[in-house]
Amino acid sequence: MTNKPNSFSIKHWNQDDQPREKLRDKGKAALSDAELVAILIGSGSRDESALELCKRILASVDNNLNELGKLSLNQLMAFKGIGEAKAISIAAAMELGRRRRGEEALERKKITSSLSVYELMQPIIGELPHEEFWIVYLNNSNKVLQKLQLSKGGITGTLVDVRLVMKTALACGATAIILAHNHPSGTLKPSTADKQITQKLKHAGQSLDIKVLDHLIVTENAYFSFADEGLL
Repeated sequence: MTNKPNSFSIKHWNQDDQPREKLRDKGKAALSDAELVAILIGSGSRDESALELCKRILASVDNNLNELGKLSLNQLMAFKGIGEAKAISIAAAMELGRRRRGEEALERKKITSSLSVYELMQPIIGELPHEEFWIVYLNNSNKVLQKLQLSKGGITGTLVDVRLVMKTALACGATAIILAHNHPSGTLKPSTADKQITQKLKHAGQSLDIKVLDHLIVTENAYFSFADEGLL
């Protein structure tokens, strides 16, 4: 009689059944709740795979993740195959999900004018002794999705990675971007390079329906807006 392995570890599953590989190859949305939890615990018991164990745990709370998050460590450990370490992993993941929902519920900052861009970016770059170039990504309601530092130091067209800018825009679902960089010298006059970068990104975004709404030059106490000055 062949001895059974100590547990049904994920690494012993068939390739098509391995949730880690499925997440890597097909994306996280392709996995069921049970498969995601199975990744957390890694293995089941001698008689039950991690996936079957996770299905059983979820079934006990009517497949409701909110209810799963309410289970105590002791309640999780009551399931055969769930020790303290696995129970803690599940509890930590549930707590991260709860905190993420809380953050998503916060109102995103809405850009309504060049002044609101200045108020957003001045604390970040307005008083730096060196130049930094940033991209602000917006959704179709002009609410900020993400801010990305594109370069640090001098600003030339060669330092702007247009592909990275647009790849990030697509990844976060942005429909518009705003460019912003600072002038430590305090001058608000855009350079030739500033204008070239603006046009370069504007043209790159057109085929993707991603608009460049503005480009701000930020100093400690003032700003210059390409949009306000009709340079877009």
